[in-house]
Amino acid sequence: MKRFAILGYPLGHTMSPPIHKRLFELGGQQAEYEVLQTQPDQFEALWPYLRQLDGFNVTIPYKQQIIPFCAQLDDTAKRYGAVNVVDCKNGGVGYNTDCVGFLRSLEGIPLKGEVLVAGAGGVGRMFAIESARHGARVTLAVRQSSIERALELQREMEREIPGAAARVVTLDSLPQEEARYRWLINATPAGMYPKVDDMPLDPSVLPRCENVFEAIYNPVQTKLMRLAQQAGCHVIGGMAMLVWQAVQAHQYWYGAQYREEDIAALIREMEKQVEGADG
Repeated sequence: MKRFAILGYPLGHTMSPPIHKRLFELGGQQAEYEVLQTQPDQFEALWPYLRQLDGFNVTIPYKQQIIPFCAQLDDTAKRYGAVNVVDCKNGGVGYNTDCVGFLRSLEGIPLKGEVLVAGAGGVGRMFAIESARHGARVTLAVRQSSIERALELQREMEREIPGAAARVVTLDSLPQEEARYRWLINATPAGMYPKVDDMPLDPSVLPRCENVFEAIYNPVQTKLMRLAQQAGCHVIGGMAMLVWQAVQAHQYWYGAQYREEDIAALIREMEKQVEGADG
């Protein structure tokens, strides 16, 4: 029987076990999936055990720490300096499937035109770079305290991506602007359970956005998503990205192939689990 796991700390509310269990079933695989909630001082000693697995997922705080232990890195892991999937064949190959999960979640709507990314941290960096790689003009909107980090990301994008056009603004200044956006992407934790009344930006910006992508998956519908729908935006929640990045992991691990309708049903199933847990 194949053996897989998720490595992270803490992992109290991870959705990975039920998602991967269903993907193994859909892929016709007999497999175990273990939760390895590992404190930082125990991480290095765990590596020999991890190497005996067929593969594993990696989450906070180990996405960077795992890199030196991988024999190879896929281009995605090199680009984002983070690994969230390891295939233990060939000495351990590190991948970043978040970008694939993100792109597969967009329902075929082009990632072009003006794209507003709220937040410039780890996942915000990925959203911004992927947007620029697809030809979008990116606006990074951050709190005043994060301006320098956003400016560093802006310089990196313009240096590494030919023709990339990026600008940096503060979240507070957005209501005074008149720009319209094809996409608003929330890469901040504002609105995540249990602080469900938080918003990443002033809702007056929403009527100027065509589509809203929310990286948060708990709650299933954040305050941002609810107000965006009321403003006439097309809205996509974070569960789709979580499931699609897991799908990509199974493709790396053993070449799994799935039907689109089965993955759509799995996304709905996991959203109901989250709603049931919160209820």
